[in-house]
Amino acid sequence: MVLKKKKEIQVDAFVLECQELETLQSFADAEDQNLASLLLHCVQLSDGIHQIYCIKQIVTLLKKMDRNSACSPMIKCCLDIVGVMYFSLGAKNPLKKVLASSLNGLPEHIMTEAVHSFVHCLKEELKTTDLCLYRKVMDNLASCMENFSLGKASINKLFKEVLQFLQKSLVEIQEENRKLSGNSIAETRLMHDLLVAIKVSMMLLQKVQENFQGNLWKKPSSLVWQSMCGLVKSFTNFLMDEGLLPTVQTTSGLAVILFIKTMFEPVEKLPCLVSDLLLRSVKCASVPEWFVSSCGSLCTEELSDSVLLFLCHGALAMLEWKNGSMGENGEKLLLDIPLVLLSLASQLKESNMAVSLSRILAIWTNSALDVLESSSQNLKCSLNGNSNTTGKLLEYVYTHWEHPLDVVRHQAKLIFKNILRIHQATLKGSVAKSDPFLSMLTESLLSLEWHVKGKYASLGCLVECVGVENILTVDRTIPAQILDVMSDQTLAPYASDLLETMFINHKSHLISAFQKTIWINHWHDAWVSPLLLILCEGNPDQTTYVIDYYLPKLLKCSPDSLSYMIKILQASADANIGSCNTRGALGALMACLRTSRAHGHLQFRDIMRDGLLSTGCVKQGLVHQHNQVRIDALGLLCETHRSTEILTMEEMQLIQFFITYNLNSQSPAVRQQICSLLKKLFCRIQESSQVLYKLEQNKTKQELIKESAKWDHFATLQQYKDFISSICDKLFEALFPGSSHPTRFSSLTILGSIAEIFSATEGQTQAVFQLAQEIDSTRVQTLIQCFASTFEEVKVLAFELLMKLHDMLDLQDSENLHLLFQAAMDLSISTKPYDCVTASYLLNFLIHHKGLLNVCLKYQQVAHTFQINEDMSASTMEKNTLAVIKYLLANLEREIFQAEKSLLQAAASFPMYGRVHCITGALQQLPLNNLTLMIEWRQMVAKLILMSYRLSSVVSPIVQSSSPEGLIPMDTDSETAGRLQTILHEIQPRDTNDYFTQAKILKEHHRVDFEKLTDNEPVENVCPEIRGKERQTCDVTAQMVLVCCWRSMKEISLLLGMLCKLLPLQTVSESSDGLITVEQVKDIGDYFKHHLLQSRHRGAFELAYTGFVMLTEILSRCTSESLRTLPQQWLYNVLEEIKSCDPSSKLCATRRSAGIPFYIQALLASEPKKSKTNLLKMTMNELISLAVPVNESLNIIPQVHSLNILRALFRDTRFGENIIPYIADGIQAAILGFTSPVWAVRNSSTLLFSTLITRIFGVKRGKDENSKKNRMTGREFFSRFPTLYPFLLQQLEVAARTMDSETGELKLHPSLFLLLLILGKLYPSPMDGTYSALSMAPFVPFIMRCGHSPVYRSREMAGRALVPFVTINQIPLTVQSLLAGLPECTNPCRRQNSVHGLLLQVFHLLGSYLESKHRVNSDLQQRLVDIIICIKAKVWLAKRQNPCLVTRAAYLDVLVVLSDYLGKSRRKGIELFGFWEEIGSVISDSELMTGIHYFSAVPGFTQYLQSITKLVISMLSVAADPDFSNSSSPVAEQIMNPSSMVVHLLQSDFHEVRLLMLEAVLLWWKQENSKKATVEKKGPLSLLSDFEVTLLRMAMKEKHPECFCKVLEILHCMDLRNVLPRTEDSIKMTPKEFLNWAMNIINASDSIKIQSVALKLASKLVTHLVQSCQEFMESEMRQWVQLVTSCCGDEQQTDIRLAAAEVLRSITPLFLANQKLILGLSSTLAMWKCVVLLLQSEELIVRDTAADVIRMAQSQSNISNKTGDEAGMEIKK
Repeated sequence: MVLKKKKEIQVDAFVLECQELETLQSFADAEDQNLASLLLHCVQLSDGIHQIYCIKQIVTLLKKMDRNSACSPMIKCCLDIVGVMYFSLGAKNPLKKVLASSLNGLPEHIMTEAVHSFVHCLKEELKTTDLCLYRKVMDNLASCMENFSLGKASINKLFKEVLQFLQKSLVEIQEENRKLSGNSIAETRLMHDLLVAIKVSMMLLQKVQENFQGNLWKKPSSLVWQSMCGLVKSFTNFLMDEGLLPTVQTTSGLAVILFIKTMFEPVEKLPCLVSDLLLRSVKCASVPEWFVSSCGSLCTEELSDSVLLFLCHGALAMLEWKNGSMGENGEKLLLDIPLVLLSLASQLKESNMAVSLSRILAIWTNSALDVLESSSQNLKCSLNGNSNTTGKLLEYVYTHWEHPLDVVRHQAKLIFKNILRIHQATLKGSVAKSDPFLSMLTESLLSLEWHVKGKYASLGCLVECVGVENILTVDRTIPAQILDVMSDQTLAPYASDLLETMFINHKSHLISAFQKTIWINHWHDAWVSPLLLILCEGNPDQTTYVIDYYLPKLLKCSPDSLSYMIKILQASADANIGSCNTRGALGALMACLRTSRAHGHLQFRDIMRDGLLSTGCVKQGLVHQHNQVRIDALGLLCETHRSTEILTMEEMQLIQFFITYNLNSQSPAVRQQICSLLKKLFCRIQESSQVLYKLEQNKTKQELIKESAKWDHFATLQQYKDFISSICDKLFEALFPGSSHPTRFSSLTILGSIAEIFSATEGQTQAVFQLAQEIDSTRVQTLIQCFASTFEEVKVLAFELLMKLHDMLDLQDSENLHLLFQAAMDLSISTKPYDCVTASYLLNFLIHHKGLLNVCLKYQQVAHTFQINEDMSASTMEKNTLAVIKYLLANLEREIFQAEKSLLQAAASFPMYGRVHCITGALQQLPLNNLTLMIEWRQMVAKLILMSYRLSSVVSPIVQSSSPEGLIPMDTDSETAGRLQTILHEIQPRDTNDYFTQAKILKEHHRVDFEKLTDNEPVENVCPEIRGKERQTCDVTAQMVLVCCWRSMKEISLLLGMLCKLLPLQTVSESSDGLITVEQVKDIGDYFKHHLLQSRHRGAFELAYTGFVMLTEILSRCTSESLRTLPQQWLYNVLEEIKSCDPSSKLCATRRSAGIPFYIQALLASEPKKSKTNLLKMTMNELISLAVPVNESLNIIPQVHSLNILRALFRDTRFGENIIPYIADGIQAAILGFTSPVWAVRNSSTLLFSTLITRIFGVKRGKDENSKKNRMTGREFFSRFPTLYPFLLQQLEVAARTMDSETGELKLHPSLFLLLLILGKLYPSPMDGTYSALSMAPFVPFIMRCGHSPVYRSREMAGRALVPFVTINQIPLTVQSLLAGLPECTNPCRRQNSVHGLLLQVFHLLGSYLESKHRVNSDLQQRLVDIIICIKAKVWLAKRQNPCLVTRAAYLDVLVVLSDYLGKSRRKGIELFGFWEEIGSVISDSELMTGIHYFSAVPGFTQYLQSITKLVISMLSVAADPDFSNSSSPVAEQIMNPSSMVVHLLQSDFHEVRLLMLEAVLLWWKQENSKKATVEKKGPLSLLSDFEVTLLRMAMKEKHPECFCKVLEILHCMDLRNVLPRTEDSIKMTPKEFLNWAMNIINASDSIKIQSVALKLASKLVTHLVQSCQEFMESEMRQWVQLVTSCCGDEQQTDIRLAAAEVLRSITPLFLANQKLILGLSSTLAMWKCVVLLLQSEELIVRDTAADVIRMAQSQSNISNKTGDEAGMEIKK
């Protein structure tokens, strides 16, 4: 850890005016001993800190004055000046606060005079009439009331005047705000002034209460009363004014309630009045006259939702809720407020309102807790857990606990926590464990899926309420379940917080119940053991997040557990060292030790001394296969709790060892972590070295003699220096030419850290190391060569490092500078884009050297044009930059002139974008606000802007053409000038508005021009070739021209944007302080507008957008009115142009509106973030009105533009939550647009819809379409977007009407797909309450009707979409209803589409019900029986009576779902055995058993085969259950022999059947071989006999590639001891022949997958035959070695090389690491050569697998050495 340096505090000093200074001097004595002298000395000081000390002395002297002295003129004068000082200082000045705290303790006789002086000063302040000074006066008033008795007394004296001033200031500020409408900066400033004025008014009532005693002030004639009425009226106006900032409105709401509370009588009726206000039931006749005149609008006008919200806030914050002071009326008000708030929850769209609502609800729960301390029993009944109010609050929590805003989620957690506390407060006595409400909450929360983020915080609150034991009683595996979730980074923080709450609570419970030796073991079993298992065997992501989030919290709770963890991990660290995918015990040990050291639980010396870790283990960790183990091992060395801990020699050696092998890490994240950890290490060296230097300086000679034997500080410092020097040597060695990008990045980053940390800074005693001392010319050259890297981050790092060292570099050799400068110039016109970046960095480096100016002046072109005096007063950098830019500009102007003649030649020989890029780069590093050569720079800026326009005019025809990607313009020589004009006309944009209104006939136009051209001479075809000066032909491709043009446009845009952003603005033409004029800025804005709205090439307008953003950001903050309003004007103009449909408009209507969305994005993003975002609101409303036209317009261009722009705005994250209120409208626009007959509208609508789905449900992280991670509950969705409820319902009803028509005509509703897609993204939740008006039931019949669609995909989507709309307990009845709707076998007249749709709905509903964790299990058996009865009634649909194979397959899928569940749950019963009988009859009667007479072309045939096969496989799994097979039921007897069934399926003529059966067998084998297989529960394989024979025969005959591959995989999984003895009987092959057969497959097959599996099988056979020593097989071994080596070649595909690596890993113990060379020396060496070759593979997975060979060989060697050592010990004995 590195300590942060404290910031120096700066205090502005107070300066006294001349007149007061003279008065003070007249009282000062000559010896500077009296009060006046001290005060005079104080005001003459220029340092505010010194004035603070002086003030304290003055006040101390003042307190010692007696009564007689207090009346002296000198004291009065001094107090007057102190008052002037106080009121002159700024509110945040520390001097003001010191003055106030010092004056608080004045004696009474001095206090009287001080009050008089302060009153005088305050009077002068209140006379202020300048609106700009009002804020200062209000700040002073606030300071006086903030813990300042003297100030409070002064305000008390002037109470009336203060009230009148506040009333006047509020009125004037509001009036001024109206005048400045549109000036966002000035408006924001006035808003904050207004806010301060309201707060000061409230402070006045709350802190100066002496003026409100008695009734005199309540008389209507009283000035105080009149002022207060005026203030209330102003506050009411502010509250009702929606144009003000929300903070002003909410503060006004507080002020209104506070003033009403102070003024209203009788007090007992105040809660009734507030309640009537909130419920909008106030009658003017029943309230006082002053109330009607001051805030009557609250009674008479319709209050907006925000006003009600702010009034609720005011009532909760300003009324007295404690001690039941408001009685029953207060309790009624307390119950009314949440009803009002919760009614607003679905109506407030804006995100800031949603935040306010959540906060106010949290405040209400706190107020309810206060009231409950002394409330009536009725209130307790109204607020207990089962009450209506609590139910609605819980629904709010469930709806908002996954809200996109963090604040809302946090408030939802607080509300839930307080709900539990409220429920506890309503109960009598202690909370019983069996409390129904808490039990219900526990069950509901635990039944939720773990992907619901709100579950974690709520469970944490519940644990604190009921204790963790009650949670663990329900399920002891909860800790392990939560740890499993931590593989997802989005859930890991929530999971770790819950785990922390649980284990802390568990620890407290166990300590109170057991002795330490007992409780600690229970605690370890519950929390530490699951952690260790995951650390050793978990996946990389999971272990990383567990270590980052969970482990530190666990060690903090129980540091003693560290020894327990280390003890367990040490025992298995040698054997379980991990792999590339798992940490193993070694990696887990590293992680635990790193965390414990970083948090101060251990020190490295203790770790090594106590034998917790050996040096060998650390080294093993530093080069471990697992990236994170290497990082943990490095972190163990680098991270410490104390930043000054001394490095040991052992640590230094291990760091050097690490750097040797880890600079070339391929993972960017790992490289970043390495560099970060090493930076921490260097900071530790730096800080510990400073401590050592100071220790040496502070020691006396005697101390040095005593301590020299203990610790040699100078030796340690020398070790530090040598260590860092050796590190630098290694890093520079790694920067050799041709080194990889990762190596260069790591080396340069680490060197940069060294240069930064060990730089000479102030306050350091001595520098332990200076990088400059290690730098010589060779190393400088090495760093300069890094500029040539194709990766810009390497260029940046090299440049930054050179800049840190440039003061110490000697590059004054003119020849060297000349060569580097010439290289930069050559690179700036390279056709390779990255070369111009190299040129820019090289020039920026050279600019810092004095000799560069002379080099530039040697070029006559520059010298004749521009004269730069070397003796000018400007800095070297400024003069060099000016010279370089002038030279670049001169060359660029010459090249533009050539490009105007031939763009082809420019693209091939001197693409101009490189020059512009270098100019931009040079300007970026120059401090443009602090230049000396202003005249020269002003001229230069003008030339740069003109150059940009000129270059743009050359390249813009390409990027603005309709098809820029394949265009080559011809040269403009005399022969082809006409042809060029024809081509340029042909490429003019044809996607503007007029293109859609009338057809273009280009042929005639071309023919006319051609005739003109051919009057005198024929036109020749010009080849796209150019000839240079030396007449060498150079081919030019269209891509070269395009790259030249769009990159030139890009660089122009960046240059112009940067000029606007960085250059000081010249607001007045005669001004000398600016470099760019207002007119130039406007011209640049017009340029951007032109190109953004007309460019067609994405690269061009995207980069123009980047420059335009720079411009708009400056304009929004500009003081010039004409510039500040430009974005608004541009926005209005482009919106009008979009709406106008003008045929002459050049706006691009294709290419997703090209640059138009970017243009509008930039304009809207420039709007100040803290403003009311009026431009965004106006634009969104305009666009949505265009996107959803009221009537069918003939011109659809505005609609297309608006849809494209909306898509861009919804994707832009800069608008944050301000865009959320428009999502519902956007969805409506997209769905309605999909119904348009115009393709362009439908296309844009689809893109918009896709964007909105991502914005609502989040970015899709996985491939699972049905994953709940990117979904939300139906109630949460419709609560967040309530307007979509009626819209989707209406659209769904319209779509449903088109289904199932009587004529059978195919009718497709265009929006059906979108409707079902969005409804399918919802899922049911047990937390869905019954308090919302948004019932899901109305959707159900329409979705069911959509299941009758003739489109297969629509039926599938309807089946999925139905699930969230049926509550979990209603699913069984709904399923039975759907099954009842299926046709009877006697009347099969219903269309098969409808039958299929119903079956799909049954399938999805039944699957959801059986998978659900929150169904009611008490009556599950009966519900299953009811469903089975219904299924059996319609089982004919699965048999031959049903002619449709698709519906037969769908019915079979339903049977499979039910069969799988009943088999896994092992449920019993007569009805269930009847179900198995029915399934048995379905299978036995199916074509699969009796013979198939269909062809593959029959619709649904393949699907039917797969479904019936799945049913058979499901039955086979059930048949393996001992309970089922041992039962006396006749069903068991009827089930056919599983072995014969499997053989029958494997011999099927259809590969789909064989493939499914083989996949099932393979899965069974893997389960059999896994650790999960137990003796008690045997798998289906135990029922198969002679399966090896069947499989061997199938292997010989199988022709289908996928099936054959599965056969080989199963053979590879099987035990060869059972397979090989059967080969001679079954396939007439000896084991050796079987091996040859397997090896021949590798050569014969074309399938990579088959080759891979065959190689593994052959290798397993070789290993088995060698170990069994059955027969000599030298030729086979030689052939196998050749196969393995050939599979390791670079030409092989990744899967083959990976299989070879896995083979090498599997044979390592027997063949590669065995001291007996079984393969022989040459073959063994060939195998090791393969390992080396695979270690250099480009694929990470291949390298990791090959590295396992080294690991296993090393482990084998260690075992052999240990065995040898033990044998040696035995011999010695």
